[in-house]
Amino acid sequence: MTVLTHNAYEITIQSQNPNPLMNKQNSAKLTSKPATHLTLGVVAVTCYFRHLKRFFEKAGIEVTPENKKELDIVIHEIVGVNYKNCPDAWKQVKSLILEDEATFVSKLKDAWENR
Repeated sequence: MTVLTHNAYEITIQSQNPNPLMNKQNSAKLTSKPATHLTLGVVAVTCYFRHLKRFFEKAGIEVTPENKKELDIVIHEIVGVNYKNCPDAWKQVKSLILEDEATFVSKLKDAWENR
């Protein structure tokens, strides 16, 4: 489902994502500033960790502010994606989970314990 709303200064597009791993909508907002200034902002998954809470729990991993970056690096290594490329990492993580959830949890647990 895609919803398009607009008024004199703002256009908002929202698309319902049917993926069960995603619990938020994707949206884009185009806002006109005074005169010719135009800004395009995209609201996207900035951190996929919120979608992995139950997988962290199954792997016995407690996510804290202190270990979050290291855990993010471990996940990037598991999926073979360069660190800080979160959109590609999330794409690969979803693929692994949909392919075999237990294997993903096992890889996550092993990689975390052997870091």
